[in-house]
Amino acid sequence: MKLIRNLREQMRTTFRLVVLVSTAFEACFYFCGLRMLGRLSTVERSEWLHRWCKAAMRRLGIELLPEGRFPSHGLLVANHLGYLDILVLSALHPCVFVSKKEVQSWPLFGPMAKMSGTVFVDRARALAATETNAEMSRALAEGAVVVLFPEGTSSDGSRVLPFRPALFDAATKASANVVSAHMSYSVADGSGARDICYWGEMSFLPHLWRLLSQRQIRARVRFAPEIQKFADRKLAARITRERVAALAQM
Repeated sequence: MKLIRNLREQMRTTFRLVVLVSTAFEACFYFCGLRMLGRLSTVERSEWLHRWCKAAMRRLGIELLPEGRFPSHGLLVANHLGYLDILVLSALHPCVFVSKKEVQSWPLFGPMAKMSGTVFVDRARALAATETNAEMSRALAEGAVVVLFPEGTSSDGSRVLPFRPALFDAATKASANVVSAHMSYSVADGSGARDICYWGEMSFLPHLWRLLSQRQIRARVRFAPEIQKFADRKLAARITRERVAALAQM
């Protein structure tokens, strides 16, 4: 009986991996077709990613449970649990992400991140925050929703880590709308912290295999009802962290 159950799990995981990879290739071919028609704006790139992340979530059977309203523009600030956050948020609404430079080298997700207009942060460079804020400002000026994970790293979701204020400059200088959100995952069997959240010293491919093996995944995103503008980046970091922590307790 256990052998049959393990075989079913292996088949399900393999099928989902094929679905994920084929969806990614389909999305890339579609992107190439769009590029042949001309240069894509930041908003158009975010709309492309939205379409294919939505398709991926549907094909993989990952249930999306949004609570509240996704902002139509401005800065969205959220806690960070791993790479699945990108697919979930983009499946809900077109948006542009701020991500660490290392993501560019990831298989599957790296090339799509570049195509989608992701703003990459090189933390090893002294002027990285200034350059990143400039790119974020351009995306905000085009009317895109920019998603920032100000914890600076991912976690197991047990608590909201301190928010780094450096990348709030783009929103404060543009007087952009800022909305807070909290993300969480649950699974039918296993542990969301171990099997869905990607953090610490976890290796990408083994973790992806484990994630795809889950029988049922639910992604819950709670959006704060408040929309606020900030003049000070440190205040913005403190207030948005408080809101995300409050959403986590709901």
